[in-house]
Amino acid sequence: MPVLKKIALTITSAALLSGFILSPAVAADKDKSDDKQPKPPSTMSSLGGEQLGKAGTQVNLGAGAPVLPKKLSGRSWIVADAESGDVLAAHNAHWRLPPASTLKMLFADTVLPALQPTQTHTVSESELAGVGEGSSLVGIKEDHTYTVHDLWLGVFLRSGNDAVHVLSEMYGGLPQTVAAMQKHAEELQALDTVVVSPDGYDAPRQVSSAYDLTLIARSGMQKKDFREYAATASADFPGEKKKGKKRESFEIQNTNRLITGDIGVDPYQGIAGVKNGYTTHAGNTFTGVAERNGKVLLVTVMNPSAEESHAVYKEAAHLLDWGFSASGKVTPVGQLVPPKSLDTGISTGGKGAAPAADQGTGGQAKAAHASAASKGSSGVGVALAIIGGLLVVVAAGVFLVNRRWPVPGLGSRPAPEADAPEADAPEADAPEAKDSGATADAVPAAEPAAPAAEDAGKPADKS
Repeated sequence: MPVLKKIALTITSAALLSGFILSPAVAADKDKSDDKQPKPPSTMSSLGGEQLGKAGTQVNLGAGAPVLPKKLSGRSWIVADAESGDVLAAHNAHWRLPPASTLKMLFADTVLPALQPTQTHTVSESELAGVGEGSSLVGIKEDHTYTVHDLWLGVFLRSGNDAVHVLSEMYGGLPQTVAAMQKHAEELQALDTVVVSPDGYDAPRQVSSAYDLTLIARSGMQKKDFREYAATASADFPGEKKKGKKRESFEIQNTNRLITGDIGVDPYQGIAGVKNGYTTHAGNTFTGVAERNGKVLLVTVMNPSAEESHAVYKEAAHLLDWGFSASGKVTPVGQLVPPKSLDTGISTGGKGAAPAADQGTGGQAKAAHASAASKGSSGVGVALAIIGGLLVVVAAGVFLVNRRWPVPGLGSRPAPEADAPEADAPEADAPEAKDSGATADAVPAAEPAAPAAEDAGKPADKS
């Protein structure tokens, strides 16, 4: 019996030991599997069409339609016709994810019409105090004066959170700005979006979706100044004042690599903006608009898992290429819905609402250098010319028809003079929050204000 007990104990010990040895290996294998990637929720909004509420890739290929690009790794993406609103293909379109600096599109669409570009403002220390640690900055200095035009260049080109905070204070304060953005999101029917921080800095509960960001971009492109800023490749920005010397400027460049290009990324032919982003929790995000042969497409890509450099731009470019080739050969999987006010033809009005005509504040972005997206790109022409309304209301505001976005100079269609109304009005305060501890790469070329390394440390907002 003692011998049998000894044998039994030996076998038991070996079994236990093997379990301890094998368990880490099994766990490691599991970590390398697709199970590590977050899964989309089982139920999502079906706004815009039933297929858009389904998880996974949605596409209805017709005869002669090209297959979708291979190795698309974005957690969520969408390709849509900017003119008709047809969604050509989508992947988890309504998955609510952190938006990073693509949320600045909603900030601009809300605030830009309320401030005159020639208005000047002297920045106080308190206005910069709330900028999140490691934020992307354009390099604004306290006790220095800037025009609203300068500040918008800082927002669109360098994704400067410092510029966002100053403009928010000029608009009425951060809580009021957040509330106005949320109200405007609801007006656009961007119902997946929850705004907590106007600059897109990581904050608890702050989310949007590929569908919503595309709606927001489509709305923003109705505004002349928005279009011009979004397509600007580089511009001069006011520098630091030095006693006894004339104030100098330094050049800033757009961080949208499909406009300016970068190592491994060529400027995209026909690109006209609109916004890129990066935070620790959001990963890389991007919404772009481009035109080819009279066709205007919108694309949004959120958080690609591919490890290659600039994957978000490459996947967006591949989707745009596919969209231009597939247009007319696929059955839409859904629609970009119109703003709520267009259901009745009545704008909600209020502060920040733009006039019914081409929405802008004077085209002051022309002072900046025009987009230099080369290699045949006509992107700046699109940005300056896409002035057709999102939708127009006819027959006493009851019947809605899609209205095309003409491209004067690039196509044969004439440009209409009026845009559809849009509205947003700050009325109630909303909470604001900020995430902590991360760094960024958005810095001015001549006056660095934050670390410039593309992949350094724990980036919070590489936008």
